[in-house]
Amino acid sequence: MAQWTSAVGAAQLARLLNSQQDRPAGPGTRRPPAYRALADGIRLLVLEGRVPVAARLPAERELALSLSVSRTTVAAAYEALRAEGFLESRRGAGSWTAVPAGNPLPARGLEPLPPEALGSMIDLGCAALPAPEPWLTRAVQGALEELPPYAHTHGDYPAGLPALRTMIAERYTARGIPTMPEQIMVTTGAMGAIDAICHLFGGRGERIAVESPSYANILQLMREAGARLVPVAMAEGLTGWDVDRWRQVLRDAAPRIAYVVADFHNPTGALADEDQRRRLVEAARSAGTVLVADETMTELWLDEDVSMPRQVCAFDPAGSTVVTVGSASKAFWAGMRIGWVRAAPDVIRSLVAARAYADLGTPVLEQLAVNWLFSTGGWEQAVELRRAQARENRDALVSAMRRELPTWEFEVPQGGLTLWVRAGGLSGSRLAEVGERVGVRVPSGPRFGVDGAFEGYVRLPFTVGGAVADEAAARLAAAARVVESGGSGGGEAPRTFVA
Repeated sequence: MAQWTSAVGAAQLARLLNSQQDRPAGPGTRRPPAYRALADGIRLLVLEGRVPVAARLPAERELALSLSVSRTTVAAAYEALRAEGFLESRRGAGSWTAVPAGNPLPARGLEPLPPEALGSMIDLGCAALPAPEPWLTRAVQGALEELPPYAHTHGDYPAGLPALRTMIAERYTARGIPTMPEQIMVTTGAMGAIDAICHLFGGRGERIAVESPSYANILQLMREAGARLVPVAMAEGLTGWDVDRWRQVLRDAAPRIAYVVADFHNPTGALADEDQRRRLVEAARSAGTVLVADETMTELWLDEDVSMPRQVCAFDPAGSTVVTVGSASKAFWAGMRIGWVRAAPDVIRSLVAARAYADLGTPVLEQLAVNWLFSTGGWEQAVELRRAQARENRDALVSAMRRELPTWEFEVPQGGLTLWVRAGGLSGSRLAEVGERVGVRVPSGPRFGVDGAFEGYVRLPFTVGGAVADEAAARLAAAARVVESGGSGGGEAPRTFVA
């Protein structure tokens, strides 16, 4: 019986390998033999999760033709991977990817490190901050006081607690977007909201237009739902969307859904202006595309002089074109898995009906905690603490990066939680791999692209500050030196760091 569970075609593998743009070799730098470069490329794809474990690789002759190299080169690369434990083969069954014993399986998302690994590893993989105390504790205590009447019910509220739906609707109305509770569904985080939307509107094989780059976990969610992703490049720097390009894609590709982050985009930090929002809504309406606006970062402006545009749904108040997703997880705390959808009432009814076959509802206690924050003013005070912490971390990280890695390029966003960095011509995938060996964990650019884009980038979140930010930048600089020299970083042990 074959040991592989999926297959990677020769053309697809060649395309992924070609996306790995190495820095040109400088004077005195020796390029590895062709077979070694090929083996390293495939190994990185496995470690990145872009080629799954137990995926059957193409035959040597097929891959050689696609890469325009000799079959001997491919055979030698496969043999090297077998020797290292990244490939297994059996006569008649072919060759498939593997992970050596003792190595963790590659993570396709950006999940946080387990607590036991935090002593020696600085984690810049997850864009999430600790809870803004004392507001988490106060919110949970307030929720416990409100819990007894709900404990006498079945506890299943597929659309969300009526009190919280009303509160969220009132918050939209206060911002000039009239909203009824019937236009709100409470979900288990923003991921739960977008998963429900994708299943309702974007069946297997449907096209979904996405910003390029975009949030890695959402891209993976859509891939696993069977969507065909259509990337649309962002405008230069922090200026938001290229609306003319969006209009062309919506007209030509006719995607069923378009997913965008207008406020402090993840990963770039871009802020779309009001005119861009209006024009994109008009283009989506004309194309018959459902525009999903992710507003999880909308309250995380960090600079006092930021002038926030109206929300995307302000240009479609009835919710016939724009489906809005919000969340407490970024602005408050990632452990508070409360999200919501704002849409037309008929869309909400369809989402609620479909939920019977998913998670049935969101935990009551967490909903009560968020409702307590919204109704007491605790939310605004907690978010102000969050902004102050993120602002301090951003400034410390920017200063450390400019000192340790002056050739790396980035623009400083006025809000959000992430810095999108061009890594001085180095491979983001190799930096991510070597970084873990020297004690700093960063996600590489290709996680945020479609089909191998952004190899020359890494994403750095504002999750550390002070001395930890200095140490993170120093470890990144050490990883960069290893990558520049062509080494693996295996000899550099991470130092234990206590903040």
